[in-house]
Amino acid sequence: MLKRYSIIENKIVETASAHSPIYVFICPDEKEKKFLVDEFKLDEHTLNSATDPDELSRLEFEPNHTALIFKRPQNYSGAQQFFFKVTSTGLFLFSDKLIVVIDEDILLFEGKQLSKVTSLQELALKLIYRSIFHFLEHLKIINVISDELEKKINAAMENSYLINLFSLEKSLVYYLNSISSNGVLFGKLKNSAAKIGFSTEEIEFLDDMLIENSQCLRQADIYSNILASLMDARASIVGNNLNVLMKTLNIITIGIMVPTFVVSAFSMNVQIPLSSHPFAFWIIMSFASGSVAALTFVWKRKKW
Repeated sequence: MLKRYSIIENKIVETASAHSPIYVFICPDEKEKKFLVDEFKLDEHTLNSATDPDELSRLEFEPNHTALIFKRPQNYSGAQQFFFKVTSTGLFLFSDKLIVVIDEDILLFEGKQLSKVTSLQELALKLIYRSIFHFLEHLKIINVISDELEKKINAAMENSYLINLFSLEKSLVYYLNSISSNGVLFGKLKNSAAKIGFSTEEIEFLDDMLIENSQCLRQADIYSNILASLMDARASIVGNNLNVLMKTLNIITIGIMVPTFVVSAFSMNVQIPLSSHPFAFWIIMSFASGSVAALTFVWKRKKW
């Protein structure tokens, strides 16, 4: 699907003009890919990399444009079972045009970061910059989910909560790799700023992006280390909860067995004492109750 945009009064506005400077291709099909390759001379491999979630961020210079592949978080849905995925986005920057290739239909130009845009170069940088904040937002969500799962683990024995934590930990590994990959891209952009044609303000903005990405990487690393170090402890909690339950069940079982043994002994089909006593039933019940009381006393005395 193709959407066209223009920069009007420093804002990104969707238009229907075929001469719009901004093209956004959402999940391009084979026909659209062929159009991009034939019309704009995009490298076919680089174009396919723009929608490949396993592709690393990179910068490539072609004869008539600059190609940028960067990583961003994929929109999360509850069906993913606490697994936060990452995906790739491609920016193809020409002197008078910017082509964006993305694998899902999202509000690409919404948000404070894109409220004011003066050039295509600045727009390309701000699209990448927005991905940093997207990562930060997801990291906050992961931290909140982790705290909630930790509380549930402390009071439950189910493996599902541990599996959810494992999914979060796996997500953070992918996030760390993606954020680090973006950092390499930012470094290459800074080194090639003159070749791309960035202005002084855009170079300063690129420096800010490097700092923000570094902080984002540090935060993801902290969350990842915390989850990794506590997984064993949380697994031990589940095991301890199981031991407590088994102990409770043993207490109940023994508590039932003792009076049952007394009653069974006096109900054997042989000659036994008290068989002709008029209060035999109540005497036997007293013995059973006494055995329970004695067991309870010993249990508390031994602090079992």
